[in-house]
Amino acid sequence: MTQDQPVRRQRHLMDPDNPRPATRREDVERLERVQKWVLSVLIVTTILHLSAGLGIAAQYVDDDAVTAGVGLSVLAGAFGVIAVASGLAIHRKPIASPWLLLGVIPGVVSVLLFLR
Repeated sequence: MTQDQPVRRQRHLMDPDNPRPATRREDVERLERVQKWVLSVLIVTTILHLSAGLGIAAQYVDDDAVTAGVGLSVLAGAFGVIAVASGLAIHRKPIASPWLLLGVIPGVVSVLLFLR
């Protein structure tokens, strides 16, 4: 009368009778593409925040320290270019491209606001 009931494995444990399906190549490529975009967005926005901070700091430099204000603005432009270049490098695009001109915008805006 006693029947042995099969042992029920908990779901969080590996079941040798029911292995995971093999990963498909297209799923791995899709995951890598998303990871690449997330990484590039995080890096570019982080460096652009640094660039904007330098541009804002240039606005608070004393009027008699023009060199310091212009220097901070140049640094803001340089970090903007670095931000765009890092995004291009993550996506394995040629770094020397017209997109680098976008990185100069924080520096140009900062200089224009500082010298007015």
